Amino acid sequence: MRRNGLIDPDGPVTTLLEEFRIVKRELLGDARESGTANARRILVCSPHPGEGKTYCAINLAISMAAERDIEVLLVDADFAKPSIPGLFGLETSAGLMDCLSDPSLKPESLVIPTDIQGLSVMPAGNRTTRDAEYLASSRTAEVLARLTQGAPNRIVIFDTPPALAASPAADLASHVGQALLVVRADVTGQNALEDACQLLSACPDIKLLLNATHFSPSGRTFGSYGGYGSE
Repeated sequence: MRRNGLIDPDGPVTTLLEEFRIVKRELLGDARESGTANARRILVCSPHPGEGKTYCAINLAISMAAERDIEVLLVDADFAKPSIPGLFGLETSAGLMDCLSDPSLKPESLVIPTDIQGLSVMPAGNRTTRDAEYLASSRTAEVLARLTQGAPNRIVIFDTPPALAASPAADLASHVGQALLVVRADVTGQNALEDACQLLSACPDIKLLLNATHFSPSGRTFGSYGGYGSE
């Protein structure tokens, strides 16, 4: 995980770890204040590819899983470019899209535990020619409800495709209570940011995460890649 620039849950306290502690505090605080299942579902995306959304989704999940009273489910919803299981050393298997397309599949049966305590993964699954239609169906609400049903301490994080590149982020926005929009310093343009926010407008709470900054007025930097390559 260190080789990929990710938080090492068994390693020392680093700047990266501290940065994501700050990010998760606001997300967890809002989830607890709301007290709803929707608020415990968090969508992570970016306007364009290469802005660091998967990197941030994974580090956020690892950071949240360190909480003593929290369990985290990280869902790979980037159906065109699934990568999360491989980064955790897991084999690709049936996942979210299989569950959406086959009503006989139970969502909980597709959840895979990782070596990190408190953190599980749901793969993207097998693509179909009707991915967008399945996501827009009533089955999506049923599946996502089952992921949080009976688990008041579970946070579900969705890593979606870039909002301006594919439709899943906009489709899932209506099923989550918080969205974390990752923008890359000196790369993401204002128009792209505004367009992405509009596409995610079904989500009532959109937060921005400035990634790969080299300077901030407070002297802090957020989301430095630290040797991490492209997504």
